Amino acid sequence: MSKRLTTTAGAPLPSNEHSLTAGQRGPVLMQDYQLLEKLAHQNRERIPERTVHAKGWGAFGALTITKDISRYSCAKIFSEVGKRTEVLARWSTVAGEAGAADAERDVRGFSLKFYTEDGNWDMVGNNTPVFFVRDAYKFPDFIHTQKRHPATNLRSPEAMFDFWAGQPESVHQVTILMSDRGIPKNPAHMNGYGSHTYSMWNAEGERFWVKFHFKTQQGHDFHTAEEAETLIGKTRESYQEDLYAMLEEGRYPKWTFCIQVMSEEDVAKQGFNPFDLTKVWPHGDFPLIEVGELEINRNPENYFMYVENAAFSPSNVVPGIGFSPDKMLQARVFSYADAHRYRLGTHYEALPANAPKAAPATHNYHKDGGMRFFPPNTGHPDAYYEPNQLAEAARADGTVAEPPLRIDGDAARYDQADPDADYVQVRALVMEVMDEDERARLYRNMGGAMAPCSDSVKERWFEVLRRVHPDYEAGVRKVVASAPGDTNALPVTEDTPLGVREPAE
Repeated sequence: MSKRLTTTAGAPLPSNEHSLTAGQRGPVLMQDYQLLEKLAHQNRERIPERTVHAKGWGAFGALTITKDISRYSCAKIFSEVGKRTEVLARWSTVAGEAGAADAERDVRGFSLKFYTEDGNWDMVGNNTPVFFVRDAYKFPDFIHTQKRHPATNLRSPEAMFDFWAGQPESVHQVTILMSDRGIPKNPAHMNGYGSHTYSMWNAEGERFWVKFHFKTQQGHDFHTAEEAETLIGKTRESYQEDLYAMLEEGRYPKWTFCIQVMSEEDVAKQGFNPFDLTKVWPHGDFPLIEVGELEINRNPENYFMYVENAAFSPSNVVPGIGFSPDKMLQARVFSYADAHRYRLGTHYEALPANAPKAAPATHNYHKDGGMRFFPPNTGHPDAYYEPNQLAEAARADGTVAEPPLRIDGDAARYDQADPDADYVQVRALVMEVMDEDERARLYRNMGGAMAPCSDSVKERWFEVLRRVHPDYEAGVRKVVASAPGDTNALPVTEDTPLGVREPAE
């Protein structure tokens, strides 16, 4: 027997097909409250999309601990081998809007919400181990270059490469973006990284600096630029289609969760700043240590409820996991949670996707605000402020305090004093790690991306590539020189916006 259709207030509905009218031919009556409700609700079905990472795909799974790392962290999620913790995962493109094609060349977000017994831990990362900039002062400007030009409302290669050329630290990330890993086949065929340096501490209060890695067990697979162009012509939803189908068919993707560990004493021994988001830690010096296995195995029953409403923030940590002096991380601790307060509302963490599953329930002194749909839970009805004299009221627990951070005062150690430091790791990646075919695709992808730029921006970027390696510059320059002209391009004048440039001959 079918269920009875009702209004949102629970009253049964006699019809869901016809408007109430004054006669057979109208007009529609103002008293048709359900018609007004349906129209008004439809007008409010959308919420602001994420400023970045707007297009995304998500699912549920679990992390199973396979190795004992209690020497590094007292976090309960790692407390015993075999322990399983429920996870909500979301992958995304960075630059595109909510309607962007899944198979566009872009960095991919790789975010995980672990519903631990001590509250939620969010690992908010990307599919790359580095990022474009190391200081959050540059982040809003960088994102502006990835979005639409204010005059043309078009994406602007001129703005992108102009910004990158002025921030040589970005060449590491741009190189990865233009490589084969710039268009993963789908979320299952890419790694995930915390990217930032975080900290852990053990039961004795010893602190360690760590990097988080999720290594795909499906193997890396990617689309070439030409394959992606063909695919996008057929479907803009290839990632969603692949992910949903593999979970429905029982083909559950898995990742091996590992960490890199650096002692506090080892920080001073490095030839680079370990807290610089544009650098990796060499695996030879800091090998991967296995922690567990992540399996994604369940599609959400409602995408909007669990994926669009998901709010990941690096501010969500649990005892045993903390932050570092990474400048970008310090800024993200504020900016991500603030973005959710704007996009979802004051009580965004009470939504089902974000509510902790910890026992006992959450206790805090937040009060009122829009959509306050749950009662206060401070332990006592008179406890709506703190400190108070009520024995039953919620109190802070000093036993979970983070150990003191060692501050040596040697700020110069973290300055970028070596003018070659931004190029060393990129040089090794391109000239030693990549084979000849990978380099050829890198040159072709980058040359095609920068072909529409002005000559002055091209030359500035070529100088960055030359400092990485002369062969890198030469390979990309050759592609740009042979790039076909665009007959639809507008001629350049003094008033031409940066987003509209005639490609090089």
